[in-house]
Amino acid sequence: MYDFIDRPVESLNNNGRFLLWAMRGWIRAAAQGACPPAALHRGFAHVNALAALPDFHVALALLNAGARETLTLAPIGCSRIAEDEALLLALWRAAALDRAAPVLALIVEADTTRSVAKALGAATGALAAAGFDLSHLSPSHHNQESPTR
Repeated sequence: MYDFIDRPVESLNNNGRFLLWAMRGWIRAAAQGACPPAALHRGFAHVNALAALPDFHVALALLNAGARETLTLAPIGCSRIAEDEALLLALWRAAALDRAAPVLALIVEADTTRSVAKALGAATGALAAAGFDLSHLSPSHHNQESPTR
């Protein structure tokens, strides 16, 4: 989490920026009463990751519903990574490494952990198949990281 907190969004590689955009977009759509998958469809299609959208949606819906505290994400255009976003980015990286349980324990109630882990695993697998390797998600400290996509 501390790798990401209050860092510039531009310090993330393309995979990280896409993931942050998708999380912010999901929260925004849900807050406006819109269908998050419909709101994100074009973006996921643009990067050939439509197969990941259903599992991404389930993961965010479970995280949103089962969080110990309300998760607060910054608006889509915000240039800094907020605290809850940093925690979620760390969670996605941990899920891609099959190590989500310790991070999930910080975010969701115990009875939700297994279902969230399952959705995260499916989403990270589908994102990896589309070329998004979230296991190497980290900010560049000098803003010179080469995007992987």
